[in-house]
Amino acid sequence: MRLTLNQRIAILLHEGIRGSHGKTGLAILRYSEAPIVAVIDRESAGKSLPELTGIKRNVPIVASVAAALEYQPEVLVIGIAPGGGALPDDYWLEIKDALEGGMSLVNGLHTAMANMPELNALLKPGQLIWDVRKEPSNIGVASGMARTLLCRRVLTVGTDMAIGKMSTSLELHWASKLRGWSSKFLATGQTGVMLEGDGVALDAVRVDFAAGAVEQMVMRYGKNYEILHIEGQGSLLHPGSTATLPLIRGSQPTQLVLAHRAGQVHVRNHPHVLIPPLRKVIQLYETIASAGGAFGTVPVVGIALNTAHLDEFAAHEAIAQTTAETGLPCTDVVRFGADVLLDAVMKN
Repeated sequence: MRLTLNQRIAILLHEGIRGSHGKTGLAILRYSEAPIVAVIDRESAGKSLPELTGIKRNVPIVASVAAALEYQPEVLVIGIAPGGGALPDDYWLEIKDALEGGMSLVNGLHTAMANMPELNALLKPGQLIWDVRKEPSNIGVASGMARTLLCRRVLTVGTDMAIGKMSTSLELHWASKLRGWSSKFLATGQTGVMLEGDGVALDAVRVDFAAGAVEQMVMRYGKNYEILHIEGQGSLLHPGSTATLPLIRGSQPTQLVLAHRAGQVHVRNHPHVLIPPLRKVIQLYETIASAGGAFGTVPVVGIALNTAHLDEFAAHEAIAQTTAETGLPCTDVVRFGADVLLDAVMKN
């Protein structure tokens, strides 16, 4: 299943537009080509989506699923990604209202819903529940075989979670296609899978097979494309992140792009975990990606700087400062495009 171009979508995003857990819904608003007819956020109901988010998409914000039904949505997408992936209690009534209203449901949370009897009892013919976070079948332990592929394999890594790794990979993918390259975006999180229609929701995979699941996906596409843009997850700096190392080992990247939020000095919600100077973070990722030489040299070729919280002048200053600090090309790919970073990928 995927968010197809003929499905009218409503996004359930309570406290997500201006809060810290709305990245799934906001990414779908920014990148999906499907018709989005309503955003449901009681905190921001009646306000302008472009003014609140900078996303150039004029979609009404309403207070409830009941209010969204006026716009005749066919699919409800759960747009929040809270810590641990658990559904807030107050979302259940909204989901039931959506199913009773004839909508299908796209669920990217860890709480599986497709087999819940109370929800299935509400489904009518043609309605579906898609649990995005599912472990792929027939996966094994990784073997490093992705190194044998001739294609470029560009993996985004980060100084923290939720700072723009998916956006960077998508923007690099589209920039590659505009240049005539045969390019494929490989989704590794629930939002990317929703957008792309395939991929691996990596945090649904048992840890022993996580690198193998990534390797299986990379091997499936690597012989048919010149460049793979692999969506990063987590961070080696985050004390609760387990996804980054399997991505590195499974994809055997040829280049890394480091994502960072301008001015951020510690891991979000963990002020005791400081972010080292970027040059040290670069050294960390390059050392681990190469495993001391076991897998060859894997350079960080550029910095994707998230400047969403800065005005344009301050954003340009932060980019220039980061370039001076690291000696690497740097840009905010959402605001200014990915060409600077794609140039760096192609030079390596």
